[in-house]
Amino acid sequence: MMMLGFISGLSTSASLLLIVCLLAVCVFEAINGFHDTANAVATVIYTKTLPPIFAVIWAGAWNFIGAMLGGIAVAMGMLKLMPLADMMATSLHENIALVLAILVTAIAWNLGTWYFGIPCSSSHTMIGALLGGGFAFFKVHAGAGPNWDKAKEIGISLLISPLFGFALAIALMYLLRILIKKKAIFKSPDETKKTPPLWIRAILVTTCTLVSYFHGNNDGQKGVGLLMVVLIAFMPMQFALNPSFTPVDAKGHIARISAALSQDIDTDSTRLYSLQPLTVACGKLTAELDSFHAKDQAEVFAVRKGVQDLNKKLDAAVKAEALSTASIAIVIQEQKNLKNFYEYRLMWAVLLISICLGIGTMVGWKRIVVTIGEKIGKTHLTYAQGASAEFCAAATIGVSSYYGLPVSTTHVLSSGIAGTMVAEGGVTNLRKKTITSIAIAWLLTLPITFIGSALLFFLFRLFA
Repeated sequence: MMMLGFISGLSTSASLLLIVCLLAVCVFEAINGFHDTANAVATVIYTKTLPPIFAVIWAGAWNFIGAMLGGIAVAMGMLKLMPLADMMATSLHENIALVLAILVTAIAWNLGTWYFGIPCSSSHTMIGALLGGGFAFFKVHAGAGPNWDKAKEIGISLLISPLFGFALAIALMYLLRILIKKKAIFKSPDETKKTPPLWIRAILVTTCTLVSYFHGNNDGQKGVGLLMVVLIAFMPMQFALNPSFTPVDAKGHIARISAALSQDIDTDSTRLYSLQPLTVACGKLTAELDSFHAKDQAEVFAVRKGVQDLNKKLDAAVKAEALSTASIAIVIQEQKNLKNFYEYRLMWAVLLISICLGIGTMVGWKRIVVTIGEKIGKTHLTYAQGASAEFCAAATIGVSSYYGLPVSTTHVLSSGIAGTMVAEGGVTNLRKKTITSIAIAWLLTLPITFIGSALLFFLFRLFA
């Protein structure tokens, strides 16, 4: 009902385009499900641990749970890539052109790589499209442009995570050789021609579950972030601040920060020079909140920027150890409360993305499963290799989600499989053609989606 209320404030054509864009986000997330999550079910299907239908339903359910229980750090990381302040001050038609360019590019590349059975990263696809669209938007409007610092941080994460998965998988395979004396786990399905022993199946189901859960946890947040980009593009005033925002709550948090700063200044006068600008900023923001009008677009944007700026100044003060220990604890807590006013998640959006991700997992998985199981290495995947690769992928994705960094499930798991193949037979055990295809897709995804999104933005704005 809340969503219908927001849409009612748009023109008929804008409302229809908003619905189209929201559906496109759902399509992208469903593609993400059967494109990326095929990696999670590849080992249990290929090793005959679970029947295909049961495996994809199981993985879909855990993707749903992971997406529902995920935080917002990764989602906000997606949002921070975009020039949100410029988008809020730009016409709706320009924003629609931007959103459509991002969505069309991301969906087209994801579908294309899936069709050819190439394990390509939906994360790379989304990030490239966001940056390309944001860059083209900047070239037209000469604003702040994409957040290149955040892009660099995400880029490092995307680069390091597959290398980490590759090395960890090799180490884990060697460790299993030392610790496990039963050789059944080192056999491939082709050798046994039957369902593996129960203890091996338990290991593989556990690792599949972990990858599915953490994939939902990480990639589900990316979908929420993409959906939030759409909402802010169409209705910036309604979504610039958390719908639960109230000036009274905000002033209460600022008052507690001001009291802590004043206490530090009274206790130690040498802090006056460093802390007085913060007290002034608190006073200025409080004055803005006193006259705040929720239906005034300029005031909404000013308060959002004011809260963000105050949090940045407080971050700098905390890092410089300009406050007392007691005040730092208070300030950090109140910073979190203030951040909730502009970094938040909508439960209906999380539920929608979770459902799409879960449903997508249950279809279209077969092409990627064959690539993962048979085409990365010259020898067929063994139970130990499948379990090792999935454990490494789950660990890498889980740690990345904890730190709010998006990673590619596809590349982490593919590199893990490659690592197990190297551990078993050296570099010569890798299929050069498949590894080359994955590497080329890895190298080309960012530039192609960047350029594609930018060009489509220039094209779409001609019709806006």
